[in-house]
Amino acid sequence: AVRSATRLGVDMMTIHLSGGKAMCEAAVAAAADEADSLGIPRPKIIGVSVLTSLGDGDIKELGWQTSVREQVERLLRLATLAGLDGMVCSAADLECIRPRAPRDFVLITPGIRPAGAASGDQARIATPAAAIKAGADLLVIGRPISEAPDAKAAVEKIAAEMAGA
Repeated sequence: AVRSATRLGVDMMTIHLSGGKAMCEAAVAAAADEADSLGIPRPKIIGVSVLTSLGDGDIKELGWQTSVREQVERLLRLATLAGLDGMVCSAADLECIRPRAPRDFVLITPGIRPAGAASGDQARIATPAAAIKAGADLLVIGRPISEAPDAKAAVEKIAAEMAGA
């Protein structure tokens, strides 16, 4: 899949860190090999950590004997050891990740909700301003825009909130 995505010319793709270090290393190697053979830049490989829809109770239900924060810290170590370019993580995780991550490590934060928006199925959310202040590089903002009666107005409101950060 990584080779196919690389051939398509993607700039970035995500993989699940729960697949383990060997899988992550294989993804980075496949992207590098395919990009080299095509003479193009290697796409960034970003590892998905603990989903923002999961809280401590949810991960215990999945059989993980740790807190969300401890699991995210373990996955950060795995991601950096495997040579990944970044990580998808909750804004709540940024305070422990940003100081430990390599300088050029991209942190992508989903679960972003503008002030006053419903959390939906997300357990760990943040406003755009809070995520930026905590160190997010990229924000994932889906339903607050796609489900808004006026998507353009929703984007403008979010952009204004971000500008204040």
